[in-house]
Amino acid sequence: MTGLIAIGAGIALLCGFGAGIGIGIATGKAVDAIARQPEASGQIRTTLILGCALAEATAVYGLVASILIIFMLR
Repeated sequence: MTGLIAIGAGIALLCGFGAGIGIGIATGKAVDAIARQPEASGQIRTTLILGCALAEATAVYGLVASILIIFMLR
């Protein structure tokens, strides 16, 4: 039973990797967009920050879920 709890917590933490990859891709695309249209950099930056905040929230949800799995199922 303890091994299954550890596996479940590890799977829940995998969403942190997804959020990191997504933020990296979004940042790269935003830099590319600003390089192509420097006059739109303010709007691009605002959209990027909002998207990164939502992706980080997803990572935090995964962290909370893994902590709950570890401590509530013991």
